[in-house]
Amino acid sequence: MVIGLLAITAIPTVTGVAMGVSEQRKANERKNDERRMAKFNIDVAPPPNEEPDDEVHGLRVVLRDFKVYLDDPVPSKRKIPSHTAAAFYIEYPEPEHTKHLKRGLGLATTISDNPPMLGWIYADSYTHEMKYGNRSSSCDHVVGPWDWEDEETTVTLEENRQFVAVQEDDGSWALYYDRDGDDLEALAIKAEPD
Repeated sequence: MVIGLLAITAIPTVTGVAMGVSEQRKANERKNDERRMAKFNIDVAPPPNEEPDDEVHGLRVVLRDFKVYLDDPVPSKRKIPSHTAAAFYIEYPEPEHTKHLKRGLGLATTISDNPPMLGWIYADSYTHEMKYGNRSSSCDHVVGPWDWEDEETTVTLEENRQFVAVQEDDGSWALYYDRDGDDLEALAIKAEPD
């Protein structure tokens, strides 16, 4: 009988501990959500153990003409006017035809200050160019999951930190997603005329 009584008194303790752990987990998730919802700028830095590329090191992610570029962090020093991305993570709102993909966190950003507007940063599925737009323009492309790495100092897409800056004809640095990890070689081969 004593053993049975001990077992009965242990149940509320186990339940209490389980509820405490569950509440702590929820509190941690809320804290993570708050951190991910805080707006941040994205600056270029070299990967660990690599020398910085002087041409792009310290540049900031900016938006113009529905593409993502790298430019001076100081807006008045930019040759071409562009909007500084003020990004944050939030669950991507999947349309009905892509709900099965469950792509997780998207990277939302301000796309203009006046009027204030938000959009999504995504990688074009065909060209791998980083672009921005509304949900309908982004949903058929690589929209996530986005997240942090290296103690919230590195942005990742699909758990991948491989982004490439490509200098365009006008001297601008466009940002691309190196999804295949080949410095966009596969895309260059596809683009070459036969």
